[in-house]
Amino acid sequence: MAGQKPKNEIGKLSFEEAIKELTDIVGKIEQGDIALQDSLQQYEKGMALIKHCRTILKQAEERIEKISRPEAESQDSSESEAEN
Repeated sequence: MAGQKPKNEIGKLSFEEAIKELTDIVGKIEQGDIALQDSLQQYEKGMALIKHCRTILKQAEERIEKISRPEAESQDSSESEAEN
């Protein structure tokens, strides 16, 4: 089917690109203007996009935790020293 990205290409999309494609898929399915088989293919692609987005979000969350952790630990140390 023209315009379909293989699943391995989904992994190359940015978060924003994946969300846009997912929004487009939802719109097509909600309009009901596509055949059942096409709806199923779009649904499968949408699920792959969701999985990809969740992976990106999890990585971002881990980076934020890693960045924040040393700061939080140093603040705890500073507060403990100030109390003494």
